[in-house]
Amino acid sequence: MRNLSLLIFSALLAMALWAVLVVTGARQGWWRTDPGPREDVASFFSGLSAKADAAGQGAVALVLIEKGAVFGEHYVSAGAPVSRDTLFQLASLSKWATAIGVLKLAADGKLDLDAPVSRYLTRWQLPESEFGTEGVTARRLLSHTAGLTDGLGYMGFEPGTPVQTLESSLTQAADPMPGADGRTRVGMAPGSAWAYSGGGYALLELLIEEISGEPFASYMKRAVLDPLGMSRATFDPAEARAAGLAPCFDEEGAPCAYRNFAAPAAASLHASAEDLVRFLEAQLEGASNPALPSEIMTEMRTPHASQFGIPIWGLGVMLYAESPGGGYIVGHEGMNFPAIETTARLDPMTGDAILVLATGNPGLAAGLGGDWVYWHTGRVDVRTLDGILPVAGLVLLAGWAVIVFSAALLVWRNRRSGSPEFS
Repeated sequence: MRNLSLLIFSALLAMALWAVLVVTGARQGWWRTDPGPREDVASFFSGLSAKADAAGQGAVALVLIEKGAVFGEHYVSAGAPVSRDTLFQLASLSKWATAIGVLKLAADGKLDLDAPVSRYLTRWQLPESEFGTEGVTARRLLSHTAGLTDGLGYMGFEPGTPVQTLESSLTQAADPMPGADGRTRVGMAPGSAWAYSGGGYALLELLIEEISGEPFASYMKRAVLDPLGMSRATFDPAEARAAGLAPCFDEEGAPCAYRNFAAPAAASLHASAEDLVRFLEAQLEGASNPALPSEIMTEMRTPHASQFGIPIWGLGVMLYAESPGGGYIVGHEGMNFPAIETTARLDPMTGDAILVLATGNPGLAAGLGGDWVYWHTGRVDVRTLDGILPVAGLVLLAGWAVIVFSAALLVWRNRRSGSPEFS
C-alpha cells in the first residue's frame, strides 16, 4: 500500500506541476510568434502596418509611441481618406476619459470616491437589492467591482431612431448586446468580485451631471478634453459628424452608419489619433496633467480588481501586464456594433504606447494591441490570455490525462504481476 500511496502522491504532484507549467507558458507567450527584438522598433512598426494593410477593408489609424514621442503613424481607408485629424468613434475606450472626468470631481473635493453614489443622485436610484446599495461607490463603479450585473455592452440606436433617456436606459436598456441582462442593478455583493458593467458607467455619467450641474458632454469638454488639448474630441455625436468622422464599415467591409447611445460615457467619445496622442502623453509618469494631480493618476493605475490572482483593473483602466519599468501597462479597448474596434495601451513609466482605431476590421485593434504588449513586455496581456485559455485548457487536460493514464497503467501492471504493495 505504501507504494500505491506514493504513486498517487506523485501523480497529483505531476498534475500540479503540469498546471503551473501550462499557466506559465500561456503568460510567457510560448504559443505566440516571436515578435522580433525590442530594439528593432522600425521592423516591428512595419509588421504592424503590414497587418493593417492586409485586412484590405475598412478604415484604420495606427500610431506607435516610443519614449513619449510618436515613432510612426499609418492610416488606411477603403473609403474616404483618414488622417491623424479624422475622428473615430471610440466605443468602450470612452470609459477611460469618463473615468478621468469622475476623478476630476474627486480631486476638486466634490465627490467622495468611497461614499454611496446614492448620496449624490436625485434623478434616478438603484433599485432595492438583497445585497443593499450602500456599497455601490464611485471607486467600485470605476473598477467594475460594484456588484452590478447588467453585463452591458450597448448595441446603440440607428440614426433617426429615438434614443432612450439615460434614466430609462439605467432601468432597462433597450439596446443591450446579446447576453446582457440590461438592467443596472446590484446582483451580487459590492466589492466581492469583478464584473464588467456598462451600466456602471451610465450611472457615473448621471453622477457627473448631478454633481456638476452640466450636461455630460459639456462637462467633459470643459473639465477634461480641452485641458488635455484634445481640441477635436467630443461626446456630442452631432459635433463629431460636423467635424468629420472616419467612414463606418461593417464586419464585411460594407459601408454602414454610426449609431447613437443613451450613455455616451460608456460608448461614444469621438476623437482623432492626434487627440489620443495628447491624452496618452498627459498620463506618463512625471508628466503635467492639467486635468488631474499626479497622485490621483497613480491611484488610477493601482490594482483595484483581479481574476485568478492576476490584477486586471484599476480605476477606469485595464491592467494588461506588468511593465518592465515597474507598474502596469494600462489602457482600454472598445467594440461597438457593427464593427468598430479600438485600443490604446500605455506604459506610463517608459512613455511607450500603441493606439489603434478601426472600423470594418473585427479583431484587428485587439490583435495589434496584444502584439505590442508581448513585444514590449515579453508577456501575454490579460485580454489576449482570455482568447488562448481554451487552448491552454485543452493542453492542461491532455497532460493530466497522460499522467492519470500512466499512473493507472503502472498500477495495473504491478497488480497483474502480483505485487502485494499495489493490491
